[in-house]
Amino acid sequence: MSRKVPQYDDYRVAVQQIILSSSDSDYLDQLIPALKDATNSNRTPGLMQSLSQYANEREADIERIGLTKHDEFLQSVNQLQKVREGTVALTSEILQLNQSIQASTEKLAAQKEALVDTKAIRQNIAEAAEALKESLKILHAVNQAHDLIKKKKYYAALKALDDLQNEHLIPTIQNKYATQHRLADIIQKSIPSSQKAISEAVMSDLNTWLYRIRETSQFLGEVAFYHTELRRTRQKERMESDEYLRNFKLNSAIELVFDESEEFDVLDNEELQVDFTPLFECLHIHEALGQSDKFRSDYAATRRKQKELLLPTAISLVDDDENSLSSLLEGIAGFAIIEKATMRRAHNLRSPVDVDELWDSMCQTAISLITKALDTIDNAEVLLKIKGVIALFIQTMDGWGYSVTTLDNFLLTLFDKYAELLKKRFSEDFQEIVSTDDYMPMPISNLEEYDKVINVSWFTPDKPREELTFPCVLPFSQMYPLCCIDIRNFLNQFYFFSDDHFQHPNVIDETLKKSLDQLLSEKVCSSLVERLSSQYLGQIVQILINLEHFETACRELEQLLIAARSSSSAGGPIVLDATEDFRSNKKTAEKRIFELVNSKIDDLVETAEYDWMAPTLETEPSNYMQTLTRYLSNIMNSTLLGLPREIKELIYFDALSHAANMILALPLSPEVKKINPNGVAALAKDVTYLSDFVDTLENAPILKENLDELQQTVLLMQTENPDDFYDISIRNKKFGRVDAMNGPKILEKITHSVMQSPSRTDRLGNFSSRFGMR
Repeated sequence: MSRKVPQYDDYRVAVQQIILSSSDSDYLDQLIPALKDATNSNRTPGLMQSLSQYANEREADIERIGLTKHDEFLQSVNQLQKVREGTVALTSEILQLNQSIQASTEKLAAQKEALVDTKAIRQNIAEAAEALKESLKILHAVNQAHDLIKKKKYYAALKALDDLQNEHLIPTIQNKYATQHRLADIIQKSIPSSQKAISEAVMSDLNTWLYRIRETSQFLGEVAFYHTELRRTRQKERMESDEYLRNFKLNSAIELVFDESEEFDVLDNEELQVDFTPLFECLHIHEALGQSDKFRSDYAATRRKQKELLLPTAISLVDDDENSLSSLLEGIAGFAIIEKATMRRAHNLRSPVDVDELWDSMCQTAISLITKALDTIDNAEVLLKIKGVIALFIQTMDGWGYSVTTLDNFLLTLFDKYAELLKKRFSEDFQEIVSTDDYMPMPISNLEEYDKVINVSWFTPDKPREELTFPCVLPFSQMYPLCCIDIRNFLNQFYFFSDDHFQHPNVIDETLKKSLDQLLSEKVCSSLVERLSSQYLGQIVQILINLEHFETACRELEQLLIAARSSSSAGGPIVLDATEDFRSNKKTAEKRIFELVNSKIDDLVETAEYDWMAPTLETEPSNYMQTLTRYLSNIMNSTLLGLPREIKELIYFDALSHAANMILALPLSPEVKKINPNGVAALAKDVTYLSDFVDTLENAPILKENLDELQQTVLLMQTENPDDFYDISIRNKKFGRVDAMNGPKILEKITHSVMQSPSRTDRLGNFSSRFGMR
């Protein structure tokens, strides 16, 4: 279906739409229909006329705008002319700048070419200087070797010639293109004659050198020990300034690195110089003569003989003379250092096997000599000094690469003896402290004395030191701080053994725990428990207080042992058996206090003189009751004052319970047959007096529970209606704490003194049979 061509009555509207089209496609879309319409309707001239008219109108508009905006148009043309002139000038400047850059580039190329030529010249000069430098090195080495020959330093001269060959001559001769090739060849041909001259000049001083070495061995060992001691001191200072360095011992890689700035040659210093030149010269000559094997064998035999001469048949561990332990170990150290130095300097002279055999032999002999002499030692401090000398010897020789395992194991033997001596001494000290104590609270007269006691004891005061007034007393007796001092000394002296060197710290940890446990349990705790047989309540109370503080000290010691133990020891908590011993024996002491207090209560209650059939009323409480309450008040405010609060309350609770039971037993006694109202009134007055006393005490409501049965029993004795006891509902309300068996007994006695009622007797019989009484 063809598209219908629009019809236009007036082409002016169509021309407006065509001209106002927004795009070329839209323009064509508007123009084509208009052309088709004009062609189909033979109105083409009209369309052309409309287009021409629109064009003429636009030209008229342009002309009008040009006439009205003429000045602005001319001004714009002038501005464009100026811009063009500026552009032309800028183009000229750019051309000039381009010419300048091109000229600079040509100049730079010329300079670069000159620089290349200069570098080539400098390279030639450098190569010439290097060649001259190498030649000077060769000549310098030759001159040095000849100077040493003139100074009769033959081994050094031989070494210099050897170095000359290996470092300069041979590499130069092998390089045929080297500039100094001819010079090196001439010098190389002269070396054999120089070597022959050196070999003819030596061989006479070996025996003299060996003798001097044997005489020097002990002094060499002494110097080596002194140097090791200085290293110890420096390492301790480092450890004090840096906690991390405590993990590294002497001869460790870290210690050696830190000590590099303190280089010290024990064989060559201000006090001692060991010259190996005669040995080296002899070794070299024998090698040149082809007799090196014979020389090594003879030298080994000589050193074995010297070793035998070095070791004595016995030593003293106390006296500081030529037969002392220090002299022995210094001699062995000096001899072994010479051996190790010889092996390091002359690799083919001494084999490691020979040197180690001599070392092991000397160590075994030294251990045998020390072991024999140990039998005379009974002082731990002396043994500690012996260990210090041996440790110094071990650290010195460990630094020289010797195996010290045998010596380390021997230190275990020393430690066992040391531990036994310490344990024996402190056992005696603890025994004396415990046996001579006065078992009274420790008096303190001034602040200085107070600080001393607090610093050595494991004790947390109730008051700040600023609030204290002097004189005052501390809860424990004098034995506690004295034992604390000994415990701390015991710990310190145990760990003294690990100072400087001891490779078995876990053994110290275990032995210390075991020894400390035994001392605290057997010498302190057991001794305190033995004294619980005393009849003096104050002494028993003081023992209980001391046990309490020793238990606290043991807990602190457990933490202290954990902090002090070595990293090689097993982890986990440390539990002292003594802690449980003190804890359990606190119960023993408490029971003993209960026994004494209850025994005193028994004695006082036994003095009660109730007249159960008294003809008159008593107006005052019984003497025994007044004495009993006064006794309970006194022990609480004096004897038991230092006890922990919970223990005091427990003792008081038990004492009141026991007193109530004993008082209750008085009217229940089979000897008491009848009780009249006057007798009941006397008992009631005493019970009321006791109740009033309890009311004055701390925690009175809890303590008065002990009197419930006694009070209700007295109330039952005073009741006007005894039948209430047989009524369950009433009895539970009024007499619930009265024993179901004791109630009828009491009522029977009261009844007998007032009346004999068959019905009452029958009820008693029925009640008794109901509860199984016979």
